[in-house]
Amino acid sequence: MRYALGFRLPPENREWVRHDLTDAGWRGRILLRHLGLMAPVCAAFAALPAEGWARVAVALLVLVASTLTVVISADDLRRARLRQHGLEPPG
Repeated sequence: MRYALGFRLPPENREWVRHDLTDAGWRGRILLRHLGLMAPVCAAFAALPAEGWARVAVALLVLVASTLTVVISADDLRRARLRQHGLEPPG
């Protein structure tokens, strides 16, 4: 959970981080972690007092906007996460 929230893992997990961020499918894993973090946030927005359509619209807006942001900036997020763990970004 700490890793999904953006915290640095202990040094003994460096190889796992390298594998997670450089192996095939790394974009999908970043997106899945993001969706896992956003699910409770969207549920909280959907629970706010308002008309049903407004609660759904706000929750979907938050989910779509944040997901598109992650998709667009996935390469930058990966580089930052690799540097955070003392690893050299590929390329």
